[in-house]
Amino acid sequence: MSKENIPYKIYLSENELPAYWYNVRADMKNKPAPLLSPATHEPLKFEDLRPVFCDELIKQELNDTDPLIPIPDEIREFYKMYRPAPLVRAYCLEKKLGTPAKIYYKFEGNNTSGSHKLNSAIAQAYYAKKQGLKGVTTETGAGQWGTALSMACSYFGLDCQVYMVKVSYEQKPFRREVMRTYGANVTPSPSNTTEVGKKILAEFPGTGGSLGCAISEAVEAATKQEGYRYVLGSVLSQVLLHQTVIGLETMTAMDKYGIKPDVIIGCAGGGSNLGGLISPFMGRKLRGEADYQFIAVEPASCPSLTRGKFVYDFCDTGHVCPLAKMYTLGSEFMPSPNHAGGLRYHGMSSILSQLYDDKLIEARSVEQTAVFDAAQQFARVEGILPAPESSHAIRVAIDEALKCKETGEEKTILFGLTGTGYFDMYAYKAFNDGTMSDYIPTDEDIAKGLAGVPRFPGNMI
Repeated sequence: MSKENIPYKIYLSENELPAYWYNVRADMKNKPAPLLSPATHEPLKFEDLRPVFCDELIKQELNDTDPLIPIPDEIREFYKMYRPAPLVRAYCLEKKLGTPAKIYYKFEGNNTSGSHKLNSAIAQAYYAKKQGLKGVTTETGAGQWGTALSMACSYFGLDCQVYMVKVSYEQKPFRREVMRTYGANVTPSPSNTTEVGKKILAEFPGTGGSLGCAISEAVEAATKQEGYRYVLGSVLSQVLLHQTVIGLETMTAMDKYGIKPDVIIGCAGGGSNLGGLISPFMGRKLRGEADYQFIAVEPASCPSLTRGKFVYDFCDTGHVCPLAKMYTLGSEFMPSPNHAGGLRYHGMSSILSQLYDDKLIEARSVEQTAVFDAAQQFARVEGILPAPESSHAIRVAIDEALKCKETGEEKTILFGLTGTGYFDMYAYKAFNDGTMSDYIPTDEDIAKGLAGVPRFPGNMI
């Protein structure tokens, strides 16, 4: 759907529910680099991706030109169960901090999956069902994506096979049980059920796994079963597209009440929630209609933006996925087993990587004890126990509000509260007991991970 046919203002239908997803790539001067074949280093076409992904999702992945993608009625009907999601002013947090700043958060935890992940899960399950598939495979870190996809697959009657990062599988047994309740088969990754899992276990015995490992296993499982495809909860452009319902609703609500955010903050692992929140605002910035400060917040233990390199790299540890140009720590980088499982990914969305390289967004890394300190402050005054991932954004939102307290500036701060932390009590227990530690990889750790980045002309570190 071209810009000429549909004006940008036509985003919404009744009840202020988005009728279209917004494709920020259409407004980007520097488009994200295409996915490459790991064998030939040539750009991948529709036919190349069909064995792995659903057909309609491939079309969305490769679409760099259409700004508005219609949301099918079946998906919008599902969205009506929990959307529009609340946009909340954090009056109590403002008072506690004594800041002149105004703090708002978009809360995505008000659905049964407990996070923003359901926005894309239902879309991907819908397209799989429409294609006549039997089921899908996927990975999950903290468990939010696996939970959301399990629910979406149950809704459409699809089989769901989830490879859950082993450290999260062990830390969050009840998240695992929610997935099983929805009918999913959950396997700790790396596992002995796939060839790539066996290889990783042999090379890294005792490893707690990573999202890169789990992705490799899920892709292998999909390609070895007839009638199955692989779906992903972050990183890919199609996922960021689906998540723009977050930013579209936020922008609409703020416009309605005459509020303009000065600073927009989101946690960043693979990029889905940050990309979903900022994309419509970024569109305005790219078109010269408004200006904002965008801040991506990542864990100091897995700092892909702040310490990674902008090169083509494998999306997975087993090297079975396409190459994506992104900020990366190397596909073989093994992050420490911190408590923000959804942020333990070695790379970053190609869209956000390009925007960061173009200096349109900035990035900060924070240590997990400081993150949980912010989570505790927020929970005590705002009445929501936040997910560890979301708490990275809370940390920087508090930091920005305290700066305003020092300078007297009355900035408006917006951040994404992507989900709740009620399945993360082992993490909160570690913080409350004083046993939580901070781990920051050394330069040698980073160099070891980057050593595995593929070398070919034009892709030198």
